[in-house]
Amino acid sequence: METAKICNLYTLEETIAKDLFHGAVYPWEVLPKIGAFILDLGAGLDPAEYEKRGDNVWIAKTAVVAPTACINGPAIIGKNAEVRHCAFIRGNAIVGEGAVVGNSTELKNVVLFNKVQVPHYNYVGDSILGYRAHMGAGSITSNVKSDKTLVVVKDGDEQIATGLKKFGAMLGDHVEVGCNSVLNPGTVVGRGSQIYPVSCVRGVVPAGSIYKRQGEVAQKR
Repeated sequence: METAKICNLYTLEETIAKDLFHGAVYPWEVLPKIGAFILDLGAGLDPAEYEKRGDNVWIAKTAVVAPTACINGPAIIGKNAEVRHCAFIRGNAIVGEGAVVGNSTELKNVVLFNKVQVPHYNYVGDSILGYRAHMGAGSITSNVKSDKTLVVVKDGDEQIATGLKKFGAMLGDHVEVGCNSVLNPGTVVGRGSQIYPVSCVRGVVPAGSIYKRQGEVAQKR
């Protein structure tokens, strides 16, 4: 399942969490490690660049955080990031440099690479979003199956059991997700792909493609 490998999804130089992925092949392998990683990384951040606020919350001094935003630790908000009105960061969250977390957006157990945008009414849980990935207004990651069974990543006839009950979506660099789309548990979207608005996405979407609907995926020209 080459599309779903870390090396084919992400530019690791575009996240402060680069070392989190060391030794892993698939990105969902690091989901259970995010919280502990933040605690270790946060303790070593330069106090000239980051301010510690509350319990295990480190916010870059160049970041802009609305007074109405709620940020629970452990969390790191990167340089020049923007956390807007009524954003809710529930913990175990890394927000990359120049990233945007918008109004009424909720994050939980996530890594947002640099320049990621989740700007309007998004829910992103147990997910990793690559460099410059963008989720349109109202698009969400669904991170628990309705029958509560463990998530399996599927790409055609190939399957990988993750052993995880909670697993949202892995979005590669430069992925565009259309408004009001739902990324079902275990979704992987390859680098540079585009998801049509109001889509219900499952499984692995190849890199450099356009997802129109289930069973209709076209390669970009």
